[in-house]
Amino acid sequence: MIYEMSFNITVGKYRIEAIESVEVVKNIANLADTAVITLPQFRQNKAIDFGDKIAEGDPVTVELGYNRSLTTEFKGYLKSISANSGSLTLECEDELYLFNKPLKDAEYKNITLKSLLEKVVAQTDPKIRVECDFEFGYDKFTFFKATGQDVLKTVQDESKADIYFRDGTLHVHAPYFKVANQKTVKYDFGKNVESADLKYLTARQKNIEVEVIYTDAKGKRKSQKFGKQGGAKETIVVRSATEASAQKAAQNAHARLSFDGYEGSITGWLIPFVEPACVVRLHDSAYPHRDGDYFVTSVETKFSQAGGVRSVKIGKKTGD
Repeated sequence: MIYEMSFNITVGKYRIEAIESVEVVKNIANLADTAVITLPQFRQNKAIDFGDKIAEGDPVTVELGYNRSLTTEFKGYLKSISANSGSLTLECEDELYLFNKPLKDAEYKNITLKSLLEKVVAQTDPKIRVECDFEFGYDKFTFFKATGQDVLKTVQDESKADIYFRDGTLHVHAPYFKVANQKTVKYDFGKNVESADLKYLTARQKNIEVEVIYTDAKGKRKSQKFGKQGGAKETIVVRSATEASAQKAAQNAHARLSFDGYEGSITGWLIPFVEPACVVRLHDSAYPHRDGDYFVTSVETKFSQAGGVRSVKIGKKTGD
């Protein structure tokens, strides 16, 4: 069967007719999904004049696939436009783009993470829902000359929660807990894996200890540790947090780093579709004892008329 590369990309009300390439990066660690769309500045020896057809802040939709069978790979907003060496580059960002707004200076005491984020959303884009089942709280949290993006980044760094946007919802969950797509995506090393960069390691081989340093309600500096002493050490500094929240942060960081299973990535094609917070089922006939279901932590998709590839990075094995 011959596979014809197909796409449908719109920026605002304008439909892109010719592209050089598209790269979509989805990574839970990055907060935002991004897309870089590279366009030719000339077509059939004529300059392509976008004029006032597209502008920063326009909504962007990217659909990719084969033989006109398309899947939505990205939805977001046009962040910037730049020209270089005969090409035009459109840099796009998901709903995080809407959070680049200043917040009113304020101080909140004894506040849960969900309540804190709801206050951020109320000042950035009230249409966005907050789905947070992550138990984490602050003795004190201050907004001072901060944007919504600043707060989300701070919360992610300190709590080690999975924070990402999906279809108008801000998700906040414990690592490897929430599966955005209940359908398990199957990868067989003998069928739909083009290449792999994987190592199989056990938690014992990693031997990791996590220490969280925080300040309690009385201003006293304390710490919580989780994992095995004597191995590699990871240190996290959290602002004024409760003891329970500091312990949760240590457990979450340890869960990200220490587990039995593969580490690394596999590369396939546009089919099957997969995104972070989904699960992939790996099968390798040469090592069947290593088969299993793994959480997806990041996906990079590259597309051009030469073809489409998808690099899938995996994290913890499910059920562990």
